[in-house]
Amino acid sequence: MKAAAPSTTLQYHKQTRFAMATRPNKLANKHIVVFGGTSGIGFAVAEAILASSPTARLTISSSSSIKIEATIKRLLQSFPSNAIAGHVCDLATPDLEESISSLFSAIGKVDHIIVTAGDPISRASVHDSTLDSIRAAGQVRFIAPILIAKHGSKYLTPGPESSIIFTGAMVGQRPMEGWAVVAGYAAGIEGVTKNLAVDLKPVRVNCIAPGPVDTELVAGMSDEQRRGFYAVAAKTPIGRAGRPEDVAEAYLWQVLEQAGAADRRYMLTASSTG
Repeated sequence: MKAAAPSTTLQYHKQTRFAMATRPNKLANKHIVVFGGTSGIGFAVAEAILASSPTARLTISSSSSIKIEATIKRLLQSFPSNAIAGHVCDLATPDLEESISSLFSAIGKVDHIIVTAGDPISRASVHDSTLDSIRAAGQVRFIAPILIAKHGSKYLTPGPESSIIFTGAMVGQRPMEGWAVVAGYAAGIEGVTKNLAVDLKPVRVNCIAPGPVDTELVAGMSDEQRRGFYAVAAKTPIGRAGRPEDVAEAYLWQVLEQAGAADRRYMLTASSTG
């Protein structure tokens, strides 16, 4: 079988990441779990973490065991010295809390929890929304992160060296027509982040709020949705949609950033793509 070519994400990290060899290896022997780590931003974050330390332990989570197995094989081709594992956790299931609790029970102690999981967003005006559709829009992106913090915090190594990172969206800060429901959850996860930073201190709790990022979810959109997506992206400061590897650097920085942790336990990082 022909070996897969190195991903553009990996090439990007090799070319642009800080001079890791001259910096303290803060992720040496640390265990990081990435929810949504098989694609998009999550996969780029996984690569960035592994590229930063040859002894970092990584657990990726996804709703698909097939995707997990394929992703682990792909990562091991580039990072054979790292310990990489996977665990199925479906954040869209009605048994959401049980699924999350089972994951942490299985993987044990962790040092960093990163939540990048997302589901296809159905852009709908508030006039077309129903109680069921509003609830469904928030399960993966709002309810799940709260429950991940609830159960995951029991397994986090105590101290400011550990962290939880959520993923929001710039629509929570910059209103766009037809996005009221999604914007509510995007703004809500930022509020949750701020309060959890107090509740879970001294563990650091942060949130990354990207603008439009060109991931696999975009490929699954309808033609009309894709046109709208790229139209919004064209109005951002960089004039295009962001790449997962662009945003992954922000997550890596938050994981490694510990200076000032004693007096700043929350930080919202808005991606330059927004």
